[in-house]
This record gives sequence, structure tokens and C-alpha cells, in this order.
Amino acid sequence: MTAPFTASFHPARIIFGPGTLAQVADEIAGQGCARALVLSTPFQKADAEALAASLGAQAAGVFAEAAMHTPVDVTNHALEAYQAAGADCVVALGGGSTIGLGKALAYQTDCPQIVVATTYAGSEVTPILGQTENGLKTTIRDAKVLPEVVIYDAQLTLGLPVPMSVTSGLNAIAHSIEALYAQDRNPVTSMQAVEGTRALRDALPVIVADPLNEAARSEALYGSWLCGAVLGTVGMSLHHKLCHTLGGSFDTPHSETHAVLIPHTAAYNAEAAQDALSPAAELFGGEIGGGLWDFAKSLGAPLALKDLGLSESDLDRAAEIATQNPYWNPRPIEQDAIRALLQDAWAGNRPTSGGKT
Repeated sequence: MTAPFTASFHPARIIFGPGTLAQVADEIAGQGCARALVLSTPFQKADAEALAASLGAQAAGVFAEAAMHTPVDVTNHALEAYQAAGADCVVALGGGSTIGLGKALAYQTDCPQIVVATTYAGSEVTPILGQTENGLKTTIRDAKVLPEVVIYDAQLTLGLPVPMSVTSGLNAIAHSIEALYAQDRNPVTSMQAVEGTRALRDALPVIVADPLNEAARSEALYGSWLCGAVLGTVGMSLHHKLCHTLGGSFDTPHSETHAVLIPHTAAYNAEAAQDALSPAAELFGGEIGGGLWDFAKSLGAPLALKDLGLSESDLDRAAEIATQNPYWNPRPIEQDAIRALLQDAWAGNRPTSGGKT
């Protein structure tokens, strides 16, 4: 028997396939817009400039200062550039940092967003904006933040470095693991979560072995889309609270933090959410926490918070911040237990917990 549920799904135009970057100009016009500010990180500035050149008069300029965790001061500079250029929409080319900047601009101006996703972050299909100011990361959920159009062109991900591909993919898997036990989950989000996790589990080892494998790159984008969709549809729990704490207050790198923590947060909830996590556990050998850790290790992913620049002396404060105003979670969030979780994640220990199917 299917349990009762209430579900709301977010509309978005998804364009998936190789070569779809060429459709950006048509999508700008389709949004009723004429001048797009192209956004990127400094790392992808050359790609953003090439895209702007291809758009001709439709490009209002390039702002290539997007940064991790969407600092409010960067958003303020981008808003000045947006207004000075007379832009009426944004095209975000990149991953979570660039997408976050586009969302922050849309939150302030309600401008249409077209995202060209080049990593597996998944945030391009969520109405969620995480911003950092004064050492704290806060989250906003608002319909204005949801991009109108998302383009997935696997050819653009062929040059994504393998380490970034791996941590970005594990970041996406983390969304789905939490979606499986979300308080407001429903049958559709659970199916999306399992299928998205399956797609990334299959694609990432191939990408590690053969980074130019377009089929695997396409499968990874497909998986990240599904994982992002569930992130935007249901609430997140302990894992995302910890990642927001470490990223916002200790400036740990975004996808790497997700990659390190997801085996430990999944293990923490394994017994309390055993039935919900069972389909995902089966994908990783039957034990969700240890299985995810083994999978991450096989990909060469980072396994320890200490390798991300976090000091052991920071763990007490991190546990304290993370347990203030906690998100809903299937297992009670207790400061001593969270402190122990962080210690294991800091040291890179393989988690051991219940939840074996």
C-alpha cells in the first residue's frame, strides 16, 4: 500500500543532448529577453567569453567572478554589472558557484535564468539559494530562484577534471540519499533519487577510467539532473546542515565536503531510515554508509575533512553550530553524536553502522 503524500513539482524547461549549447540564443529569445549577462567563475572565463561572442548583440557582457558559497559581496558586484550593462536576463555557464550567483541575481531582480550546466551539482533545477555573509551560510527557498531553462550538453563536460567530476557526482548522490528519507518524500521523488544514484554509480567509474567517454558523461548529467530535481522538491536533513556549516563557517570546498560527509551522514541515519535507504544501500553492496565510503575510495575521492583544510580544533565549534536550529532528520540530532561523526569524517575513518540489507 502506498502511504499518503502531498507533492508539488517545479516547472523547468530541460534541454538535454550533445551540441545543445547552440540553443542558448533561441532560449534567450524564448524568454522574451534581448540582453544576457553571461556568468562564470574565473576558471571558466574564457568559455564564458566565447559563449558571449557567439551570442553577438544578445550578450550584455561577461561577469566572471562567481565564487563558492555565493558570497553576498560578489552578488552585489554582479548586480552592479547587470544593471550597468542593461541586461534583462542571465546565462550561467558552469557549476554550483556560477549557478548560485545567477540565482542570487534572480532573487533580487526576478530576471529569467538560463543555465548551461557543466558539472553534476544539480542546483540548476532547485528553487534553493545558499548565500554566505559574515561567516554564516543561510538558505532561501523561493520560486524566483528556480532557473527557467537548463541546458545539459555532455560535450561541455568532457574537459571537467576527473577529481572535480568525482566530487561533483558524489555531491549529487548526497542530494538523493537525503531525499530518500525526507519527511516530505513521495513515490516520484524516491524513484528519481534511486535512478539518479544508480546513473552516477555507473557513470563515475567509467569517467575515472576514460574521462572523454561521452556516453558516461551524458549518463552522469542525467543522474545529476534527477538528483538535483529531488533536492529542489523535498526537504534536506542532517547532511546538508553539516555541509552548510562547514562551508559557510569554515570555508571548506563545497563538493569535496559533500563527498567526504555523505558516507558518515548516511551511516548516522542508517538504522532510523533503514527501509527508506534500502534501495540505495543495495546499489552499494547492502551497507549504505560503508558502501558509499568504499565507492568514494575506489574513485580516488577525498575521504577526510582534515585534507580539506579543516582543523581538528574546529570540530567542537562545528558540532555546536550544526546542532543549532537543526533541519528535520529521521534520527535525533545530538551534539555528542554529531561531534563523533565529525571526528570520524575528519580522520577519514570508514563508517560502520546498521542499515545493512
